[in-house]
Amino acid sequence: MNHYIKHNIAKALIGSFMLLLLSCNELDLNPLDQISGPTFWNSQADAEMALAGVYSTLNNPSFTFPMVYYSVLGGDSEQSGISGTGPINNLAAGEVEANSGGLVSDIYANCYVGIAACNNFLANIERTDIKETTLNQYKGEVLFLRAFFYFRLTEFYGGVPLYTAPITLEEAKVQQSTKEAVVTQILSDLDEAIAYLPSEIYNGHAVKASALALKSRVLLHQGAWQEAAAVAREVMTDGRFMLYEDFKNLFLHYGQDNNPEILFSTRFLNPDNFNQQDIQLQWWGILNPRQELVDAYECTDGLPINASPLYDPDDWKANRDPRMLLTLKAFEDPAVLSSGEVVEYDYNNPSSTGYEPAKFVDVEELPVDYSTRSEHDWILIRYAEVLLNYAEAQNEAVGPDPSVYAAVNEVRARPGIDMPPLPSGLSQDEMRTRIRNERRVELALEGLRYSDIKRWKTAETYIPTLLRPNGAYREFDPSKHYLFPFPQSEMDINNNLKQNPGY
Repeated sequence: MNHYIKHNIAKALIGSFMLLLLSCNELDLNPLDQISGPTFWNSQADAEMALAGVYSTLNNPSFTFPMVYYSVLGGDSEQSGISGTGPINNLAAGEVEANSGGLVSDIYANCYVGIAACNNFLANIERTDIKETTLNQYKGEVLFLRAFFYFRLTEFYGGVPLYTAPITLEEAKVQQSTKEAVVTQILSDLDEAIAYLPSEIYNGHAVKASALALKSRVLLHQGAWQEAAAVAREVMTDGRFMLYEDFKNLFLHYGQDNNPEILFSTRFLNPDNFNQQDIQLQWWGILNPRQELVDAYECTDGLPINASPLYDPDDWKANRDPRMLLTLKAFEDPAVLSSGEVVEYDYNNPSSTGYEPAKFVDVEELPVDYSTRSEHDWILIRYAEVLLNYAEAQNEAVGPDPSVYAAVNEVRARPGIDMPPLPSGLSQDEMRTRIRNERRVELALEGLRYSDIKRWKTAETYIPTLLRPNGAYREFDPSKHYLFPFPQSEMDINNNLKQNPGY
């Protein structure tokens, strides 16, 4: 394809129109009747507009920068004030019910909006007069997206209602499928997508590596170690993908076009498609990293802070993994612009932890106000995760062989980070511990930590150790909190849906 969503305003407008149609009902599974008649689905232009409409369903808080707030659930942050994500601190404390709203209902609704768009596209795309190779590529992109949406649902709800074609609201009233059945469908969609998608660098449209990377994540979460390692290895040996040399600008618009590390993202472009990323993170100051995350960063000798002679608690920033200060900052620290000018932050909220994010924020936008329009893409899958997926899966399958060391050390040796390699002679358990910490610090605040501690079954022991700013400890009941409840609004609509245990 010679044109991309990010650079096509006409596509963005039709995408917004389709998203409006999709938003008419919380679970409207046949939303596009208005454009499904003889006047649409005829031409290449129609197919491209419809495809843009499917991608536009990513532009909501479930797939954009508010995913930083998932780090509150994962124990790496606290939330100050209220954002569009709702009171996540309450969910993180164990106060989770079917009528909680916020993430409990938003993730469910937003994923099914995307699935509805995918199903409508797949049901109609073959009516268009486009060549077979283009048709198959478009199908591959949408199958990938459907797999992505369904996988997000399984992470939070387990088994969910499974729809693979447009249906009426009445037909939608079915019991959830098992998680195993949904995962089977996800893997089937991804295998078909892999067969259709081009072997290219990602630049707005899903490519083969996007689907392979997502498949590695899905398999990793199922404990399918050998298969997850094999799929991740396909991306690693492709030759097109690598770690980006500028960790800071990887997450800002300056470094994101044609970036060889980015495998899938939600895209933005001013002036018509923007977000509040800088407003919320470096003006409202809503997200506050916790001390536990700060302490997870090693010293520059590769040792944890409780073992390194380089660590000085009175000078906690000195001699630390460079990713730490590229991820978080002390609340009182000012910003230093590229010109050398020092600019004070004017946060609306005091930090409950003493820290604020440094990742994802563009200090060149300071001072931030309501006119600030951020256009940073939100990265959903990147190559560093693939390397860590491989390392974890391979270590679980066969132990810490040289390829495991190589994958982790590649992440640590990113230009500008240059952390020393892992020590030789680690046992499988020791390597597991190092990989898990590497995921924590490399992927910090990106929305993956909560899923990680749930799949490792460490949430039930870790979360209750966390002291909240109000002086109470968080709660995590393993009999219920590994899953969200189905939103009460969906239970009211669909009397065949069976609520998750404990709710």
